[in-house]
Amino acid sequence: MFALYSFEKFRDTPSVQFFDITVPHSNARDLVFHNGPAISPHSSKTGDWQFYLHPRQEDNLLALSGGRIFYLVNFNWDYPFHRVRLEQNARILRIPPGTFHRSESDPQGSLVINQAVRQTSATVHSEFRVYNSAEIPKLKTLLASGLPPIDHGFLPKEELVQAPIAA
Repeated sequence: MFALYSFEKFRDTPSVQFFDITVPHSNARDLVFHNGPAISPHSSKTGDWQFYLHPRQEDNLLALSGGRIFYLVNFNWDYPFHRVRLEQNARILRIPPGTFHRSESDPQGSLVINQAVRQTSATVHSEFRVYNSAEIPKLKTLLASGLPPIDHGFLPKEELVQAPIAA
């Protein structure tokens, strides 16, 4: 199952905060920038949702600026469809291997660091393929069924506080 976990603030000074964002066993770093309200991966030409799925990589995602909504599908979970809000500088989203996922940035865009845990057999080709939901019957059926995703990490508007932009 995916997880949202916090990280430790180890120093707080006027206008400056220090955080330990270490992810145990992380052996790869990806920096992903969305310019404006981007969706990744984008939908197909026919409008079908597309997803990433990493068979040999665990993602550990932290929004450094802006925010994103992640759509997660994993047929091994009790409930297969989840929607997760990742606010900037708030929590780390762990996505286990074998999970279909796509993300949508806030209107102003976002910058996310992924502290991945990659198996030695992982390659760019094996881990960064795009899967079209129209070509995967079980995924197509789930998305067409109207089954709503379970929401996680969404705060009521009055609780949202704009975190400082990362330097």
